Amino acid sequence: MKRILIFLFLLIIVNFVARAQQDPQFSQNMFNHLTINPGFAGKSDAINASLLNRFQWVGFPGAPVTTVFNADATVGLIGQEDGIGFSVMNDEIGYEKNISVSLIYAWRTDVGNGKLGTGISIGLMNKNLKPGWSSDAGANLIDQGDPLIPQSEVNALVPDIGFGLFYEHKDYYLGLSVKHLNQAVYSYEESGKYSLVRNYYFSGGYNIRLSDPLFEVQPSLLFKTDAASYQVDVDVNVRYNKRVWGGLGYRLNDAVIVLLGTEFRNGIKVGYSYDLTISPLARYSSGSHEFFIAYSFNLNRRREQKYKSVRFL
Repeated sequence: MKRILIFLFLLIIVNFVARAQQDPQFSQNMFNHLTINPGFAGKSDAINASLLNRFQWVGFPGAPVTTVFNADATVGLIGQEDGIGFSVMNDEIGYEKNISVSLIYAWRTDVGNGKLGTGISIGLMNKNLKPGWSSDAGANLIDQGDPLIPQSEVNALVPDIGFGLFYEHKDYYLGLSVKHLNQAVYSYEESGKYSLVRNYYFSGGYNIRLSDPLFEVQPSLLFKTDAASYQVDVDVNVRYNKRVWGGLGYRLNDAVIVLLGTEFRNGIKVGYSYDLTISPLARYSSGSHEFFIAYSFNLNRRREQKYKSVRFL
């Protein structure tokens, strides 16, 4: 009976995620703009690369696991500070595995006292379904009599387009974007069709300088919706000496989030977040973990360092 109840609960959650959250969720959104907004590409005069790994609802059978690699740089194709980018994402949940690859271009221009990036992403998404997926207990969680579930492993590949605006001022940023703009349709011979719906994102953040110049408070907001449901993330980070940060976040009706990170002098940045689940899923999960590592190589800065010993390079 316990297995049956867990299975039914999983079906409800997977159905909710499939309908209301086609895109994976993240907690360190302030360091993951390129994943949702192509207008972010080329924001800094640097070559940037990042790798993020998220383990959601740890302990829950078939829980989502997401890996994202992003890279972007400033180039001079149309304007002097245009941006290009590249994004690869692997997202697994239950018997479903999604892989997406996108090329990104952003045209950047001065607007007021800041810069506006207008970006577009063009790529491919592959959806793989494995009907033989089973729980850790070994029980098959697929009803072979369901005509909507394929009887063998299937794949479908579709084009995917996104669009975004990202405005950056020295004290704040604003972002507005849409993913799956073309609303591509996956078609499976055995189980019919599956449509991607547009996901809309609004992001914003502010940098508050305190009387002590070593400390900054950085609140941020992410609102996303598919026009049928929505999700809101609110975070506040305190940054020390521009290199160490920590903070708290709240995802509406879902989790309280702890954020930690640091940036080393060689340009490497690492971060970690833990989601303390406050929804009914807390009975089945120990929370969610998210890790990221990033590197930025400044194209213009000349690093002049002196060392007392060649052993410390």
